[in-house]
Amino acid sequence: MPTPTKGNRLGGSPAHERIMLNNLAAQLFEHKSITTTVTKAKRLRPVAERLVTFAKKGDLAARRRVLGAISDKGIVHELFTSIAPAVAERPGGYTRITKIGPRKGDNAPMAVIELVLEPYSPKQATVKEAEQATAAAADVEDTEVVETEAAEAPAAEADVESGAQIDEAQEAAEDK
Repeated sequence: MPTPTKGNRLGGSPAHERIMLNNLAAQLFEHKSITTTVTKAKRLRPVAERLVTFAKKGDLAARRRVLGAISDKGIVHELFTSIAPAVAERPGGYTRITKIGPRKGDNAPMAVIELVLEPYSPKQATVKEAEQATAAAADVEDTEVVETEAAEAPAAEADVESGAQIDEAQEAAEDK
């Protein structure tokens, strides 16, 4: 029996683990939040995020690939029509794991895994918007500077003459 490359197996065989994780993902997409053990939540996260990434593509091949993992067409439809558009701007991190207290019966560490459906406002996007606004403002200023330089050219010559007069006045003051 092959062993997984990372972490312990959750079920008796790799097929059982894959089926269990796909069922947990289906329940996560249906209820938007589920309570499970910390180990199962950590193993569920990459499976669920991969399925959401396929749903964001939205094409027929992606839908068929998700249907290979989740057999309920209603849940797949909800994933493609409501969840994927809600996380369309988010580059990753579609799930959040929050640890809660231990389970009463066997003291197993429990966690809540939920979909992150809040609007995405990254710092980078804010910085890019600010840079675009700055560039637009600079373009406007450049056109104004070109217009004002033509008007200020005679004044610049006057400044050079007045600068020469100041130099002469300083030399005269030094001679005294």
